[in-house]
Amino acid sequence: MAVAKRQSLFPVFSVPARLCGALWALFATLYVPCVLTAQTNPVPKAAIDSSGQRAYHYKFGPNPFLPSQAQSADGNFIPASAFPPAKFCAQCHADVHRQWRQSAHANSFRTPFYLRNVELLNSVKGIETSRHCEGCHNPIALFSGVLTTGAKMERPFDDDGVTCMVCHSIQKIQSTSGTGSYVMGMPAVLVKPDGTPVPWPVAAEDILTGIDLHKRAVMKDFYRTPEFCSVCHKAAIPKALNDYRWLRAFAVYDEWQESSWSRESLAPFYKKDTPSTCQTCHMQAEAAVEDYASKNGVVASHRWLGANTAIPTFYGYQEQLRRTREYLKDSVSVDIFGLSRNDREMLAPVERQKFTLAPGETMTVNVVIQNNRIGHSLVPEQRDFYECWVEFEAVDAEGKLFYHSGFLDKDGSLEPHAHSYTNRLVSASGQELNIHQIWETRVKAYDNTILPGRSDLARFRVQIPAGASGRITLTARVNYRRFRQGYLNFALGNSKAVYPVAELASRSLALNIGENAAATPADQRADYLRWNNYGIALLGQVQYFKALEAFRRVVALNPEYIDGYTNEGIAVYTELIDHKREGSDGLGADGLAIGGFPDGTGNLFLKKAADQDFAPALQSFARALQLESGNLRARYHQGVVYRLLGRYEEAVETLRPVVQAFPRFRQARQELGYAYYVLHRYEPAREEFEALQQINPDDITANNYLSYIYDKLGMKEKAREQARLFENRKEDVGIEPVAQEFWTRHEEIIEELAPYHLHAASHPGDAQSAPAQPSQQSAPVVGLAEMLPDAFDFELKDLEGKTVRLGDLKGKAVVLNFWATWCVPCKKEMPWLIDFQKQYGPQGLVILGIAMDDSMEKVRKFAAQMDVNYIVLMGNQALADKYYVTGLPVTIYVDRNGRMTDQAPGLSTRSFMENEIQLALTNGQPRAGTKK
Repeated sequence: MAVAKRQSLFPVFSVPARLCGALWALFATLYVPCVLTAQTNPVPKAAIDSSGQRAYHYKFGPNPFLPSQAQSADGNFIPASAFPPAKFCAQCHADVHRQWRQSAHANSFRTPFYLRNVELLNSVKGIETSRHCEGCHNPIALFSGVLTTGAKMERPFDDDGVTCMVCHSIQKIQSTSGTGSYVMGMPAVLVKPDGTPVPWPVAAEDILTGIDLHKRAVMKDFYRTPEFCSVCHKAAIPKALNDYRWLRAFAVYDEWQESSWSRESLAPFYKKDTPSTCQTCHMQAEAAVEDYASKNGVVASHRWLGANTAIPTFYGYQEQLRRTREYLKDSVSVDIFGLSRNDREMLAPVERQKFTLAPGETMTVNVVIQNNRIGHSLVPEQRDFYECWVEFEAVDAEGKLFYHSGFLDKDGSLEPHAHSYTNRLVSASGQELNIHQIWETRVKAYDNTILPGRSDLARFRVQIPAGASGRITLTARVNYRRFRQGYLNFALGNSKAVYPVAELASRSLALNIGENAAATPADQRADYLRWNNYGIALLGQVQYFKALEAFRRVVALNPEYIDGYTNEGIAVYTELIDHKREGSDGLGADGLAIGGFPDGTGNLFLKKAADQDFAPALQSFARALQLESGNLRARYHQGVVYRLLGRYEEAVETLRPVVQAFPRFRQARQELGYAYYVLHRYEPAREEFEALQQINPDDITANNYLSYIYDKLGMKEKAREQARLFENRKEDVGIEPVAQEFWTRHEEIIEELAPYHLHAASHPGDAQSAPAQPSQQSAPVVGLAEMLPDAFDFELKDLEGKTVRLGDLKGKAVVLNFWATWCVPCKKEMPWLIDFQKQYGPQGLVILGIAMDDSMEKVRKFAAQMDVNYIVLMGNQALADKYYVTGLPVTIYVDRNGRMTDQAPGLSTRSFMENEIQLALTNGQPRAGTKK
């Protein structure tokens, strides 16, 4: 398992397109970062503007617009006066102007949420570095040459941000690399019949008598494409900004392009009937009765509705705020899917099961959140200061709250243990960058999101009050707000500011204290997609065996569901590949990169298991293809497995029709290109990787292999350029200790990093809200010793090669701690285990640390460094499967009679571990404990 990021490491749905990209961040709250490109533009003719300001400071070389990627058509500055103001356009487009005025585009620069941050950048790095931002936030400032030390020009355009004639003067898209990757032409609202632009000013009457010439001047076909949006809704941080190296900031366009919404990829778990674009979702038709551009009384909305609730709140745009809330409603789905009592087997779907609940019992509630109506991640772009989280409440029959996770503290801050979709930016010194200092960012110590069409699983551990009767009601909701309270306080200079929280989705479930009857659906197959979403979530949490079980339930409920069999195969083979990240650790056999930033399976991971272990995956794909021989999704994954097994000719034959049918399927191009490369077929390999760069110019897989391929083909200069790009863009593994040190100071982050973790926090405020404690009169809690079996016997080798058998330890209390040297939560538990062995060893405690690493030598060195005083054994997957170990750490407690008394997945607290050890030593009944 990879604990540094919760994003899944393997490939990744049909609903109306109304919310294809509901959380498009838009310009006003982005800090849009960039990539330095080769200098191809001449030095501008005007190094001093018309106001006579001092000479322009070419801080980043002869290109005056770096580190933004934006360029002017002739390489020269464009006077601010050349851009017609938005109020001129309002003469004929009154409705569109009203929509635009309340949008994030119109307010892309002037809001305090942006200004405070860019002013901080300017004070630290100089105003010239803000060119990186203003190519998207304030293009007129960039092109007019005012972003230089000592500039004295008046800037009336600041209040209008991205105006009508900013977008409608763009002549070309350079690439989908983003950070302003467009070419700005000389603004013109009218052209002559021969196409020559007519410079501003132009009389409105001239436009009205030459509408066709006006349309030719201000409209381009590419304005209707997602690629047009990519120029600013994708970004990177260049070395020119951070004095470190190129870092990806965000890639909303790529998230869309690889999703089912684009219909360009087979990686998603679900497929759409028709494609949806940024424009079809964010520029839906809106009534317009006072606008010359309206057709049948409507125009394409220029509100660009997304998730920005801060701008309309700050400026009092009530209509924009109302429409934004409506737009966000039901943009994800929530399913209270499963429930287990006192750690028994999960009952799912809950409402389909017959069971009883008793006062004082402890429940673990499994909530599945699916990103099924958003065309990009939840949350996209700047997750460090946007805030999205799962709130979970439980109330009794009288409406009294007895459990609450994901609450807001009195100061407005989200409680730290909430299940949230966010990230943590960390500086070189290990400090959290909590006011969006991206120029100081070195590593994301935590990054959690749900990609489009994917699911996530949140688990909540709830104790029913001792005196509960009647009904209890569980409610799960997904909330979103712009911004996190700390950043809001920074931007507004006001710690009492309260900004709206938008509910994206919610679900409630009422349960009886006592017997709960099973509800039978009209169609027994109705739940197969719920199991499918659950399985997808388990894959994201690297619980492959449980995911496989879930997908088997899917095909049992609906044997004709082809993707169910494909998903089975994915669950099998994803567990058998080595999730090292490409570009970070050098090269393996055949130049295969074994370490960069993964975008999903297809980034050429290595296998870590014997060939025969892949047979069940191939059998699942074969079953899918029996149902539909031309199913290209199954074919693609079959081809991936052939490549993993070194069956390269079969991989080529399987993947080639996939690429022909889906030429913009990025991962398929990677796989096919690599297979050609290993077969020494360099020309077709070159074609695949060059095509890959047309889809994503920043693809480091293409950089890596093209450097070898060009070299083999004698194209030495191109080879060196690709090698340089790869070296600059690959992940810096040397920075990982900074993240690890950050984790040691943030227990809440370590908990969230563990793929399997429980949320047990309750609202600390009102004493009446606290969970009631079991009383002597409450119904007895069934002990785990009555439910869990005898511990499975096993034999393993210790670090000296001696055999240790669990059965020989009867009469001792045993702790089985499944761990690995690379598992950060495991490392946090280790000092506690050392202390417990020393304290309780004389009383009969034996701790067995079962290492899930491949290298005994690495484990031996690590154990020596940590001064481990308990027995360390080399584990294996068969034993892990026997104990249902699907993530790390997992700790199992065994009493003196050889009975398991508890199994605790994820990071535990020290007090919880000690309590469980004491119970195992005394063969006692475990209490209804609290795991974090």
